[in-house]
Amino acid sequence: MKFTLVVASAALCASGALAFNHGFFRGMSANGKLTIMSNGIGAGGMADTRDPEPFINDSDPRQSISAAPSFEEYLKSRGMAAATTATPAPAPATPAPAPVAAAPAPVAAAPTSVSSPTPVAAGSTSDPIFSLQASQTAMVDKIAAAIPDLAPKPDLSWAAADGVTVGGNPATLDGRDAPGNSNIAWLASVNVANQMSSLTIFNGPLTDVPHLVSRCIVNADNTMSLTLDFRPRAYGAYEMVDADGNYPGPEKLGRDAFTYSGNRKEFEKKFGTEEVVAFMKSTAASFEGSSPIAAQSESESLTTGPLAIKVTMPVTGGNVAAVNAAREQAAQYWLTWALEDSHYHKPGAPINSQYVYDSKYRQDAYSALLSTYSAAFGADGPKVTAAESGPLDEAYVGGGS
Repeated sequence: MKFTLVVASAALCASGALAFNHGFFRGMSANGKLTIMSNGIGAGGMADTRDPEPFINDSDPRQSISAAPSFEEYLKSRGMAAATTATPAPAPATPAPAPVAAAPAPVAAAPTSVSSPTPVAAGSTSDPIFSLQASQTAMVDKIAAAIPDLAPKPDLSWAAADGVTVGGNPATLDGRDAPGNSNIAWLASVNVANQMSSLTIFNGPLTDVPHLVSRCIVNADNTMSLTLDFRPRAYGAYEMVDADGNYPGPEKLGRDAFTYSGNRKEFEKKFGTEEVVAFMKSTAASFEGSSPIAAQSESESLTTGPLAIKVTMPVTGGNVAAVNAAREQAAQYWLTWALEDSHYHKPGAPINSQYVYDSKYRQDAYSALLSTYSAAFGADGPKVTAAESGPLDEAYVGGGS
């Protein structure tokens, strides 16, 4: 059952929003120590995440969702008057990976109404981004056909005619959202010629459907790095899993351990099913000569889901075809979930709590992406990060726009 709800961005409770997620499958853990609590601020710098009696500071935007910046304010706060203005990049940090096992699942045929080049045939390595871009455009066209309310946002997009470049390469960004019941807070399809194809979808607060991150970067050494992830909408302490797949219990986290465990079980039941887990494992095992991406920032470990694929592989025709197939199937899973009424929250507190969590999550996701894109694009990293991240205030959609 779908319904219309106006989500107020002011006066929402800043508790109940819990931190974020971990690196790869259960048996894989993120390396490095995590600070559990310091002055009421949890791991990743987010407030009220694990402290039963948090320090409250109404002037701290991490604890006041109404203070979440608009997209324009967000750019100004980083000295970026426009999305196309570069700012200095921080030290690079690479996301963390994980191995898996067996051959990829076939994907549904893409729609024919795609105004982009035909993908290169398997076995060709002449232009992998040409093929990845065509496949990604087909994905977006298919999603837009299924969700008619998904509207372009020209003011937040980069058209080819705008002449935006990233690292000297032409770049385009197709930004869209679908307010209200369609519940897509932000969709960004980014393509950087010769270098990257990235599709990110953030859902609005009306459902618990995972966010989708689907990104492939072609590196200077003729390798390509794939990140494919369904990111949970409730904190499950995924970054705290140990090498044996075990999570901290109440002896370490107190009563919150039961909440986190419940969130993990809910995600597994609805989204991390045996079928999806098998798909992710077989996909990761299908790439020729792949290896896990070896390091990740703290923000990346906190925002990564439990099923994420993060690998680097040689640029080969077979790998390009396998990456296209994997990304198309992942987008199809996301679209199926987005169209199912069963994932809608009940009115009231569950939506408010989702809003608070998502608003904090989006800020951590920005920090994680900034590390990745600063490493990939140097001085242009912040520009691409801000543009792809979209408006950070969740009130932008879900009835708030």
